[in-house]
Amino acid sequence: MAGASKNSRTTVATQKFFCPCGGEISMKTLFEKGRLRNMAECQKCKRVERRPKDFK
Repeated sequence: MAGASKNSRTTVATQKFFCPCGGEISMKTLFEKGRLRNMAECQKCKRVERRPKDFK
């Protein structure tokens, strides 16, 4: 009996993060000083952090 491959069994789940102010956090990529930087920004209060976990 052949089973399904490991890659076909995985599901894609997007995780939504929320700021304490109630806004949704989105990830943005910025090009600064010759580097790509990922920044998390709240849509409501425009607070910017390095990653979504830092909003707690």
